[in-house]
Amino acid sequence: MFNTTTWNRIRYGLYAPIYDLVADRVFRGARRVALGQVAWQPGMRVLLVGAGTGLDLPWLPRDIELHASDLSPAMVRRLEQRAESLGRDVQAEVMDAERLAYPDDHFDVVVMHLILAVMPDPEKGLNEARRVLKPDGQLCVMDKFQADDHPAGLARRSLNALTSAIATDITRQARPLLEAAGFVIEQDTPVMMGSLVRALLATQRVDSPPTRAAPHEA
Repeated sequence: MFNTTTWNRIRYGLYAPIYDLVADRVFRGARRVALGQVAWQPGMRVLLVGAGTGLDLPWLPRDIELHASDLSPAMVRRLEQRAESLGRDVQAEVMDAERLAYPDDHFDVVVMHLILAVMPDPEKGLNEARRVLKPDGQLCVMDKFQADDHPAGLARRSLNALTSAIATDITRQARPLLEAAGFVIEQDTPVMMGSLVRALLATQRVDSPPTRAAPHEA
């Protein structure tokens, strides 16, 4: 089993110098669509989880309070360089998405782009996202997902043994993951490769309060 927090920290440290060459142009349009679904308001406190090198920064409003976290120190350093070049004030931290060191009910928007299909335990990541979101907060997701109406077949699961080790899990389903974490999907937009890559906007389900806990250490 290669998809572990330790392995992700190592591999994304190695990927950092070339990450933009792969992920910038390919996902640029998808990022814009996903972020365009958010109902932005001035002064919002926003968290980018698994922010990578900061490729979302050009498409975010400037009148927000912006925080970013990533598991890889190399990614965070490149994010900080991008923020400086763009003239953006970003509070960036090295942090595990499954153990966020932020208080409960702290953010108006949590952005999770290209991370749910990467992290070892996406359920934990979504529970943490919900914990740090305000009750009326918005979750912005963009990622690669298996169709919601049927699980991955044998061939896809077999291929996933390779893809999850070097890049991404290709068997995860968006709607079951988000709904199990207590979210209601408000918008679900296919953005690339048919419906393989989707942009989703979700809010918290009011009849399912999240489990509250003290914030974790980074």
